[in-house]
Amino acid sequence: MTPTLVRRHLQHAGPASHVDLRARARDWSEIQERMLVPLYEAVYERLEVDPGTRLLGLGCGSGLALLMAASRGAAVTGVEPSSPERLDLARERLASAPTETRDARARGTRVRLVHGPPPAPADAPEGTDAAGTPYNLVTAFEPIGCLAGDAEGLGELLTAAVPLAERGTPVVLAGWGPPERCATASVLRVAAKLADPMRAAGSWRPALRDDLEEVAQRAGLALDGSGRVACPFGYANLDSAVRGLLSTGLFDAAITATDREQVDKELTEALHPHQRPDGTVWMPNVFRYLIARVR
Repeated sequence: MTPTLVRRHLQHAGPASHVDLRARARDWSEIQERMLVPLYEAVYERLEVDPGTRLLGLGCGSGLALLMAASRGAAVTGVEPSSPERLDLARERLASAPTETRDARARGTRVRLVHGPPPAPADAPEGTDAAGTPYNLVTAFEPIGCLAGDAEGLGELLTAAVPLAERGTPVVLAGWGPPERCATASVLRVAAKLADPMRAAGSWRPALRDDLEEVAQRAGLALDGSGRVACPFGYANLDSAVRGLLSTGLFDAAITATDREQVDKELTEALHPHQRPDGTVWMPNVFRYLIARVR
C-alpha cells in the first residue's frame, strides 16, 4: 500500500533566517536522530508494539521512530508541526522503507505524516484496518526539559491528542536524564552561556527531575511508570558532532544572540575533551521516559 501523507500548513516559527533549514533537517536525519534509537527500542519493547498498535507520534522528526514501529506492523501517524523540512525527509524515508515494512503496510497498516495538529483517527483512509479507530499508543520522543517553553509546546500537542486516544492508552514522554549522567550537558552549557541574556527566549537549561511528570499531570494523564535508557552520542569527527548538535535547535538562541561562527568555535572547543585518539567523539548520556495513561 502506498503511504497516505497528509499535510496541514501552520505558521512555521523556525530559527533565524540565516540558518539553512533544509541542511539542518538533513543533519538531524543523517547524524542526530539515530542517537535516540535505544530509547525507541526500549519503549516499543516494553509496550509490545505490534500489528495491533495504532501509534500517534508527536514531533515525529524525520520519521525514524515511525519507521521502527511500522517495521513491527504498527499503523503509524506522525505529527511534525515545527519543521516541514524534517517532515519532507520522513516522507522520503517511509516511501523507501525496507521490503518487510512495506509488506507490513500491505497487511492493513498505514503511514500518515501531518504538518499540523494531530488528526482524528476518522481521517484515516477508508479500507484500512485502523480507519476510524482511536489511537492506542501516543509517543512524544523529542526530549523536553532543555529549552525554555518546550513543555508548554508539548502540552498543546497533548491537549489535541489525548481526546483521539482510547481510555487507558499509554502516552510516552521523553526527556534528558540528570545532567551528571549526561556528558553532553557540559557541551550544551555553551548554548546557555552564549544566549545570555536571552535565557527566556528558547535557550538551553538543565533538565529538571519532574519535567515529564508536570507535563503529564497538566494534560490530565495518570502516571504509570518510567524508565531510563543509555543513549550515547557518537560521531565520526568534530565536524559531524557540531552539525548534529546544531540540528537539535538547542543552539538557536545562541546563534541569534551571537553568530554561527562564534557558536561553531565554542562548541568545537567544548567537544574536544570528548574526542578520542582516532578522531571520533563519544559522549555517554542517559535519557528518561515516562509512561502515563489516558483517563
